[in-house]
Amino acid sequence: MNLTDAQLPPLVLEYQLDAPPEKVWRAMGIPALREQWLPNAELADIEPVAITPGEAISYRMRDDRPPYLESTVTLQILPAADGGSLLRVIHRLDDARLTAANDGGLHLMRAA
Repeated sequence: MNLTDAQLPPLVLEYQLDAPPEKVWRAMGIPALREQWLPNAELADIEPVAITPGEAISYRMRDDRPPYLESTVTLQILPAADGGSLLRVIHRLDDARLTAANDGGLHLMRAA
């Protein structure tokens, strides 16, 4: 059975961070800081595809192996009760070529 793009659930990872949301946002939003943990080489385009200032930013990513599938990774920041942050990474494989490239095995890209 082959899953279609619409049926593939996103990969969601959550990280508790000691830093306040404003500091995490700065690390995500400033390209020179973002490059340290999400390199330009991992991105299909270095410009974000969507931004909700202070809350979420989305980038298009490209796999580094054929068939070079693309996906969207959204980095969402939520305030934590202890003054820190919850960083939610939502990685959605939404490339239209996924069904054609998927030969019965599910191809997962590296999560940010």
